[in-house]
Amino acid sequence: MRTRKFYHQIIPAIIFLLPGFALFFVFFLGPLAYSLRISFFNWNFVHTDRSVFVGFKNYVDQLKDPIFQRAVINTVVYTVITVSVKMVLGFFAAVLLNQKLRGRTFFRVAYYLPVITSWVIVSLLFTYMFSGQGGLVDYFLNDVLHVVNTDVLWLADPVLALVPVILVDIWKGVGWTVVIYLAGLQSIPTELVEAAAVDGANRWQRLTQIILPMMRGTLVFLLVVLILGGLNAYVPFQLITGGNPMDLTHSILTLMYRATFSDMDFGSGAAISYLLTLFVFVLSVVQLKLLRKPVGE
Repeated sequence: MRTRKFYHQIIPAIIFLLPGFALFFVFFLGPLAYSLRISFFNWNFVHTDRSVFVGFKNYVDQLKDPIFQRAVINTVVYTVITVSVKMVLGFFAAVLLNQKLRGRTFFRVAYYLPVITSWVIVSLLFTYMFSGQGGLVDYFLNDVLHVVNTDVLWLADPVLALVPVILVDIWKGVGWTVVIYLAGLQSIPTELVEAAAVDGANRWQRLTQIILPMMRGTLVFLLVVLILGGLNAYVPFQLITGGNPMDLTHSILTLMYRATFSDMDFGSGAAISYLLTLFVFVLSVVQLKLLRKPVGE
């Protein structure tokens, strides 16, 4: 009877799950396995049967390539700065917006508006703002504030070119962190904060001893999601710098795109994608371990 009951429950479940599993295998695992195979070949996309097996050569070549190394540095710098700023600014903005103040709904909407704007439009707008030929930023620095005497060629310098890329991500993404922080703040029982205030705890003590420990799950979630988003940065790099000058402002994904679709080197492009995947996998394991810990530890 138990066996019959088991099969009576499991068979309908399998039937309902089969379409989803089929789509998962066809459109996710299938291309994933095929691209892994491509990464070990000098791939000929016209005559695939003529592709030459090269083993780990594509991976080794990328790790030794100065342009790939620079792309890794750019991506890491971009991720560290944007994640840090968005975590800090988003938290303090959320604390302010969680207070009972006039126009709170308006300010919440205003903070979130950049999130729903188009990445393409915002990236092109920042490109024009940081243009070295009469851009808005140079106008304020030169003609209004008189900080510099000549126009700054932002997009022609491999270091300064990262400034608009980083700023556009912060401007566009901080509103999303505010929303997540607000959800975490509103889940904290107000009785705890009020009791601490009655016992004489000041605002800093309430923040560090009650609010932050209670929001550890939210903080870890935001940290991991923002880091993953930073490592997968593509649109601002592609539209604002395009890798220029001299391929020194690539992110990992824009370099992968160039290797695959501009250079038609599918093996190297696939190798770059799996080097990034390996790092993301390690980061995901760390995420799972952090999220499993209870709040008190």
